[in-house]
Amino acid sequence: MAFEDDLKRTRIVPVIVIRNAAHAVPLARALVAGGLNILEITLRTEGALDAIRAIAAEVKDAIVGAGTVINGDLLNKAVDAGARFIVSPGLTEDVANTARARGVPLLAGVVTASDIMRGLALGLSSFKFFPAETSGGAPAIKALGGPFPQVRFCPTGGVSPGNLSTYLSLPNVICAGGSWMVPSDLSQEGAFVRATEMARAAHALAQGMAVT
Repeated sequence: MAFEDDLKRTRIVPVIVIRNAAHAVPLARALVAGGLNILEITLRTEGALDAIRAIAAEVKDAIVGAGTVINGDLLNKAVDAGARFIVSPGLTEDVANTARARGVPLLAGVVTASDIMRGLALGLSSFKFFPAETSGGAPAIKALGGPFPQVRFCPTGGVSPGNLSTYLSLPNVICAGGSWMVPSDLSQEGAFVRATEMARAAHALAQGMAVT
């Protein structure tokens, strides 16, 4: 429940692809400075585990997790590197059971009622709704609230500043994931300053406040 409380507080999880592990710590510090401290590092690149390890060791205010976790072996490697939560694009018993064994929160990807029922049977109640926009978006999540009032979702995939408020206004959406606040080229001059500015704007939007 502590992790869900963190999600309720920030309401946005940056989804980050790190191609150069040297960028991990300055990016994490930039996003935290902008008000976003729950960071999902996707395991899509060779440097992802090193990035998680560095952030866990050097950015104490960050809650770093691993995304694109597709099996128990990857999950174990991510937790050993310092990941404090796990995000998976889908739902398997392997990933769910390994997360339970390691004692880490899991946001497993679901789309259908059958997915959710399998997740509930595995002891989960919060899920990643993915890919959100191409799977029915906010109307689909709203409809799933009928048969599953106990379930909370983190929509990811196509979430942007233009539709963020639509998702976050739903009572069964605990947070949303996206990458728009992460500059596409972190090697460019001023990238980390821009990351802080975009994170601050995203945080303000999520909290319903004007950017100051």
